[in-house]
Amino acid sequence: MGNPAVLLAPGVVRIPTLGDFINSFAFTDSDGSVTLVDCGLKRAPARIVAGLAHIGKHPYDVTRIILTHAHPDHAGGARGMLNATGLAGVESHEADAAYLRQGSPPRRDTSTTSGRVFERLPQSDFSAVPVATELKDGDIIPVAGGMRVVHTPGHTPGHVSLLHASSGVLITGDSIFNIASRRTWPLAGFCTSYAQSKATAARLADLEYGIAAFTHGPEIRDRARDRIRDFLRTKSDHG
Repeated sequence: MGNPAVLLAPGVVRIPTLGDFINSFAFTDSDGSVTLVDCGLKRAPARIVAGLAHIGKHPYDVTRIILTHAHPDHAGGARGMLNATGLAGVESHEADAAYLRQGSPPRRDTSTTSGRVFERLPQSDFSAVPVATELKDGDIIPVAGGMRVVHTPGHTPGHVSLLHASSGVLITGDSIFNIASRRTWPLAGFCTSYAQSKATAARLADLEYGIAAFTHGPEIRDRARDRIRDFLRTKSDHG
């Protein structure tokens, strides 16, 4: 088992919940409170709690849980983390709130071959969770100096990326994967609109950050913004 918590910046750690393949993130504020971003699969809470312990934190220190989108590999552990933290609900973009409340991800993009295949398979549901706060594009969440909500729909209608300007950390969510340190688009069959997901990822090129953190794959610390821009430019040119 690898490091239970990987330091990205002062007060910011990545918590691997299935190797580097699925990640959650924890932001520690000046008062010691913690904001958790994403909760992994249903079994992820044990890894998240271990990651928090690694930085000297307990689930009761978590005062906010933000979900980047309503898919079971990000929201599957949310019910367990709500139980562990005692929080009443999570925060998500308003366009994904209904899916989280019913515990079912949005429909897949049937304009793609993989989308049509996956749509015929049993749906991967997750435990429904209450949404205490519905977020909008441009909202600044009061997390350790402010975290900006960047609406990047397409993977799901309410998918968001998150920019934490004070630490220079960008969480791409599933707009871009970095599996085995190789940038790729998310699998088309898991998107509600594959074309829209690729189009809205272009917003990440205009942001200022020093570290690109991925919900799937390890972070980029060196020339992160340039390397994201290179990926977006190349993939936009070649599909």
